[in-house]
Amino acid sequence: MNDTPLIVHLIYRLDFGGLESLMVERINRMPADCYRHAIVCLTDYNPAFAQRLTRTGVPIHALHKQPGLSLRTHGALWRLLRALQPAVLHSYNLSAIEYAPVALAAGVPVRVNGAHGRDANDPEGKNRKHNLLRRLMVPFYDCCYANSAAMEDWNRDVIGVPARKSRMLANGIDAERFRPRVHGEAVIASANPFGPGHVVIGTVGRIQAVKDHATLVEAFALLRQRLPRHTALLRLAIVGDGPLLQRLRDRVAALELSDVVWLPGARTDVADILRGFDIFAMSSIAEGTPGSALEAMATALPVVGTRVGGIPEVIANGSTGFLVPPSDPAALAEALEQYVLSPELAAQHGAAGRERVLRKYSMAAMVAAYQDMYDSLCERKIKTKKGAVPSCVE
Repeated sequence: MNDTPLIVHLIYRLDFGGLESLMVERINRMPADCYRHAIVCLTDYNPAFAQRLTRTGVPIHALHKQPGLSLRTHGALWRLLRALQPAVLHSYNLSAIEYAPVALAAGVPVRVNGAHGRDANDPEGKNRKHNLLRRLMVPFYDCCYANSAAMEDWNRDVIGVPARKSRMLANGIDAERFRPRVHGEAVIASANPFGPGHVVIGTVGRIQAVKDHATLVEAFALLRQRLPRHTALLRLAIVGDGPLLQRLRDRVAALELSDVVWLPGARTDVADILRGFDIFAMSSIAEGTPGSALEAMATALPVVGTRVGGIPEVIANGSTGFLVPPSDPAALAEALEQYVLSPELAAQHGAAGRERVLRKYSMAAMVAAYQDMYDSLCERKIKTKKGAVPSCVE
C-alpha cells in the first residue's frame, strides 16, 4: 500500500483555462515522494487538455453532474472518496465549494477551497445566495485561500473567513517556456496567420462572459477608426475556446472584421503564439490573479488590462502596462493606441513586465507555497504511526 498522502483536486470541469493550466502545472512539478494526486471533475473533462498531465499515476474521474443540486453527485463523490481515501480534498471556486461536508462524512481529514475568481453574473461578489453558501461552508474547510490580495480581503471582510484559515497564494509562471522572442527569431507560421509586418494585439483565455471579449472586439474596431493610417497593419487575435466562441465570431463578422481578427479556438502552443503578439489585452469584468497576463508579461509584452480583481496587483499602471475601466471599449482603444503609436514604449513596458514576473511570480515559488499549505495542514491534522506527516518543503 502506498503511504504517500493523496490529494484529490475537485473541479467543475477539466478543460483549457488558466485555473486548470496552473493546477496541472502544480501537479506535474510537485515532488512525487511528497504527495500523490487525483482529479475529480464534477461534470467531465477534455481529453486533449488532460494530455498536459505529464506526471504518471494521476487518475481523472468524471461524475457527470447534471444542472441543479444533483444529490446523486454528492453520493457518487462520497463513494469515490471512501474508495480513494485521500488526505486532502482541494476544491476550486464556488462551483465545487459545497462538497466539503461530503468530504468530512467520507473521512477526509484536510479540506481546502481556493478562490480563483468570480463568475460573470456576479463579478463583484454581491450575490446573497452564493455568499450564504460560502459562509455556510467555511466551518467545513481548514483553509480558504485566494489567489489575489483583493480576493483574500473579500474572503475575510465579506465571507468572514477567519485569519487562521486564510492565505494568499499567487499564481506562478514558467518563465523559461514563456520567454521573449529573441532578435532575429522568426514567428512560427502556425502560431500567427498574419505574417510579418503587422501590429498584433492579442489575448488568450476561455471565451466566456467573465472575460468580456466583446468589449475587446469593439475596442479594436474603434482603434481602427482612430488610426486610419495604421488600419492595414492592425490585427487582433483571440485565442481560446468556450461557450461564447460562435457568438463572438458572429460579432466579428457583423463588424466586417473577419479578415483581420483570428479566432482559432483552443490551442496547445500558447507560448509560441504569444511570441507573435506585439500587445496583450485583457478585457475581463472579474479576475483573480490573471495567469494569462503573467504569461504575456513573461513574454515581454506590454499589457492593457481592466481595473478589476487581481489585475491591478499584476499590472503596474504606466510601468508594465495600462489599466482601464471594465466594459469601456473607448478607454481600452485609447490605451492600445499608445502602444501602437510608440513601439519604444511598448518594448520598455514589456521588459519591465518580464522583470516583474521573474521577481514576484516564479513557478517554483508558487509550487512551494501550495506545498507548504498542504504540509502545514497535514502536519496539524493527520497522524501516522511515526507521528505527524513530515514536511516536504525544504
